[in-house]
Amino acid sequence: MSGNVTTQQNIKHELLQRIEALEFKQRLFPVDSGLDALVQSLEDINPTDKPLSQDYHNLLLGSWDLIYASRGTVVTRSFASIPNFIEREIKINRIWQTLVISENDNISTTNSIEIVLPLLGTWQIEAEGYWTTSDAKIAQVSFSTFSTRAINPFGISWNPELKIPVLEFLRNEALWITSYLDDDLRIGRGATRNLFVFCKQ
Repeated sequence: MSGNVTTQQNIKHELLQRIEALEFKQRLFPVDSGLDALVQSLEDINPTDKPLSQDYHNLLLGSWDLIYASRGTVVTRSFASIPNFIEREIKINRIWQTLVISENDNISTTNSIEIVLPLLGTWQIEAEGYWTTSDAKIAQVSFSTFSTRAINPFGISWNPELKIPVLEFLRNEALWITSYLDDDLRIGRGATRNLFVFCKQ
């Protein structure tokens, strides 16, 4: 057991060092396949066998910064269709996910991104939804509300938030696998096996 813990800490340390050496955009549009191998090595020695069970809610719940995505995210992949001269001017400040227990005992999620747009200032976009767990590692994720809020459009302080509900018949579910969890690092996989690495705030 002690050997596994040492191996886990060594792999985790190397992974975090290599991620920290990258600029933020490079973490979301990576070209280093060696990072995926390190992530998979951590998954192989996951210390938490049932990460979505109530026994581990103390580890799972809270606010998590996305620090690496093997193939980007839904939002960042959309930048690929934007002309390069505009895309270069878009700055992603932060991407994070907040997990809490809702009134019906489901895991509620809020996925957030803060971006700086040319001429438009800083904006925060959020998707709110919930996880329906099918076992102790796998959940179906469905989003019910999207919202956007300008933090300082045109350099002006502005707080109103625009919320757009998603009609129930338009909601799609997506598979989410929590493949690694410890006290400050979490790894998840989407339906297409994309890897996402989160660090707890």
